Amino acid sequence: MGPERIKKLNTTKILDNMGAFIALIILVVVMTFLSPAFLQTQNILNIFVHISTIAIMGIGMTFIILTGGIDLSVGSIAAFTALIMAVLMKAGVPVWAALLLGAVAGALQGWLNGAIIALVNVPPFIVTLGMMSIARGGAFTITSGQPVYTFPEAFPAIAGNFLGIPIPVLIMVGMYVVSWYVLRNTRFGRYVYALGGNETVCQLAGIRVKAVKQAVYIISGVCCAAAAVITTARLDSAVPVAFTGEELDAIAAVIIGGTSLSGGQGTLLGTIIGALIMGVVGNGLNLLIVPQGAQRIIKGAIIVIAVIIDIKRKRE
Repeated sequence: MGPERIKKLNTTKILDNMGAFIALIILVVVMTFLSPAFLQTQNILNIFVHISTIAIMGIGMTFIILTGGIDLSVGSIAAFTALIMAVLMKAGVPVWAALLLGAVAGALQGWLNGAIIALVNVPPFIVTLGMMSIARGGAFTITSGQPVYTFPEAFPAIAGNFLGIPIPVLIMVGMYVVSWYVLRNTRFGRYVYALGGNETVCQLAGIRVKAVKQAVYIISGVCCAAAAVITTARLDSAVPVAFTGEELDAIAAVIIGGTSLSGGQGTLLGTIIGALIMGVVGNGLNLLIVPQGAQRIIKGAIIVIAVIIDIKRKRE
C-alpha cells in the first residue's frame, strides 16, 4: 500500500470520526448568523430538550443498526407505551409502577420484533414495518382514539429541571453513558459490533447470534419507553398519533452520526451529534419561519445525503 493510499485512508477515517461534529459546528455558525436569537440560552435548552427523545430512540436504534438491522416501529412502540402508562395512571396505579410497567411493555414489543427476526428469520424491515402498524393500532384501540391527560403531579415533574438542567436532558445523558459503557466495555457490546461485521463468522465463533439480535431490539423497546415518558410528561397528555414519523428522525440521527447502515461501524456519540444536527436544523428553520412542507423536504434531503455518504464511504 503506497503512501498516497495510506494518506487517503487516514483522511477518510478522520472525516468519519469528525465529519458530523464539523457539520454541527458549521450549522450552529450559520444559524447564529441568520437568526441572532438562536444562541439565546433558553433556545439552546429548548433544542436539547426537543432532541432528547430522538437521541434516546436513536441510542436504541444504534444498537440495532450496528448489528445490520433496522427498526421502523420505534415511533409506534413509543406511542403505544405512552398510552399504556397513561391509562394505568388514570386508573390509579402509582406513577413508579406505571413507569416500570411501561418499560416492560416497551421491552416486550422490542422482544417480539427481535424474536421474529432472529427465530423465524424474517427480514427486520418487514417485521418492524408490521409492528409499526400493530403498535399504532394498539395505541388507537386502548383509548378508542382519544387522548389521555391530567396525571398525578409527580409525573409532569419528570419534564422539569434539576439544578437548572432539564431532567429530560439528564435522562438522555444517563442513558448515553450506560449504553456507551455496554457497547465499549462488555462482551455483549463486542458481539454487537461483530455481528454487524460478519454474522457467519460470529456463528462459527460460537456467539449466540439469535440472543444478541433479540437483546438489541429489547434495548430499543426500553429506549422507546423512556422517550414515551419524557414526551408524555412534557405535554401532560398521551395521544395515539404521538411520535408519528419520529422513527425516521431516529434513523437519520444514527446515519448522520456516522453509523453504517450495513452494521459493524458507528458510535453512540455520533448518534447524539446526529440528533443535535436534526435539532439545530429544525429549530433554525422554525426561527426563520420556514413552512412545514419545506422543512420536511429539507430533512428528507438530509437523510438521503447521509445515506449517499454512507454508501460512498463503504466503497472507499
